[in-house]
Amino acid sequence: MAGAQRYLLNRSGRFFARLVVPKDLRPIVGKTELRAPLGPDRRTAMKLLPGAVAQLQHQIAQAERKAASSRNTILPARYPLAPDQIAISHYQQRIAFDDQLRNDPRYASLGNVDDLYVAELRAGVAGRLNDNRLQDLVGEHVERFRRLGNVDAQPGSDEWRTIARALCSAELEALARVVERDEGDFTGRPTSPPLINAKALEDEPEPVSLANLWNDYVKARTMAGFMKDGGRRQRPVIESLRKFLGHSDARKVTRKDLMSWRDDLLNRISAKTVAGIYLSTIRTLWAWAVENDRLSENVAENVRQAKPKRQRSRDPGYSDKEALAILNASRVYQPTPDPFGHIREHATTIAAKRWAPILCAFSGARISEILQLRKADVFQEGDRWVMRITPDAGAVKAGDFRDVPIHQQILDLGFLDHVKAAKDGPLFNSSTDPAKSARSAQRQSERLAAWLHEQELVPKGLQPNHAWRHRLKTQARNLGLDMRIVNAIQGHSDRDMSDGYGVVSLIAKARVIDALPAYDLELIS
Repeated sequence: MAGAQRYLLNRSGRFFARLVVPKDLRPIVGKTELRAPLGPDRRTAMKLLPGAVAQLQHQIAQAERKAASSRNTILPARYPLAPDQIAISHYQQRIAFDDQLRNDPRYASLGNVDDLYVAELRAGVAGRLNDNRLQDLVGEHVERFRRLGNVDAQPGSDEWRTIARALCSAELEALARVVERDEGDFTGRPTSPPLINAKALEDEPEPVSLANLWNDYVKARTMAGFMKDGGRRQRPVIESLRKFLGHSDARKVTRKDLMSWRDDLLNRISAKTVAGIYLSTIRTLWAWAVENDRLSENVAENVRQAKPKRQRSRDPGYSDKEALAILNASRVYQPTPDPFGHIREHATTIAAKRWAPILCAFSGARISEILQLRKADVFQEGDRWVMRITPDAGAVKAGDFRDVPIHQQILDLGFLDHVKAAKDGPLFNSSTDPAKSARSAQRQSERLAAWLHEQELVPKGLQPNHAWRHRLKTQARNLGLDMRIVNAIQGHSDRDMSDGYGVVSLIAKARVIDALPAYDLELIS
């Protein structure tokens, strides 16, 4: 066939027989794969392929026996074949050998078919021979397939006898063709059921590279307007799976492989992370691969991990007192100089510590969204100052941009002066490329959280930056504000189909923002 051929490799117009060395045998073989050159012509390569593969399989079988002897164990066949497949393989090799002999001028001196040998083969097919006579008759052929890794049946077992009888049948058929050919008839075909009904060996599909599959998936998602960070967050998931499997062929991954990987991850990673990031990523990737005819089955579909219900010992948002403590510390923050009086802290980090907390407090935005703000994202719309949270500046979880009115207290504290004095580009990180800005904002977020912990301003059990989102939701409920508008401000998705009708205008958002009370920052010095 013109498609992918099992074990055949084409590299720059030259063909090779190729066999991957099993991982446990690589220390013995010294290679990850074995190759044998077959030349530049495909037709010639196809004729040479079976013999070349047999030689390569023999090398692996030798390594396997060496490994087995060191472990004192018997390993299963590496390339198992059914008895009828062994029979048809033997038959085809005998016919090919007959073709080769007839091209040799010495062939005419060979004798006729041995009638006693034929009678013994017929007795073998009928099952009338004991194990010793079968061994003498076709035992050498059985061992040849054992060396190739196709057989692991023990001599004398039912399976071994079935294989031996199938080989007797194949040998009889081959001898029948030899007799026919001696009479000039080269049209003969097998007539015995084991050979007629033998299941053909299927061509092995081309491997599906896990890395290439992921890159294509990210490309498709990015083109559709998703995954603005290029899949950076999920890429370690793919690398983790590849390392665990020991190979990169997504086609060979089974449900059992994924469950074993999951159980291994749980030794190091929380159940929540395994379920929400690792397994979720693989399920989504496999679903896309099936939808796009890259894989035939979604083996990840039902591989899941239960998440323990979070046990909270307090509210997830800051209390009034806790919020005041952070905002006061933020407002008066001054960097600590080194012993030589130099300020080593970057100006954007200083600005983040001074302004990010209060911007989060009055917007409920994600800390990464605030730390990605650019000078151009703060502008005046009518008589209102607005900050625009947009994927143009970096990663935005909801995907779309949103405008958030700036609370009057932030303006009164001089935020606009800071914006006007800043250079074009990000206000709170030093990167200008949106993809790098997202990573820079993430690192800045980690620095901010570390600083809050160092100041002992974060109570146990709270996420230092995310707690502002919880707090704003609580404030909005206490004030009886429209939660659809609050969701639009915070970038939360709508929960009801009717919420998708109409738009949440800047006027509506401003009404909610203005309802939030100012912080009495003078209460704590």
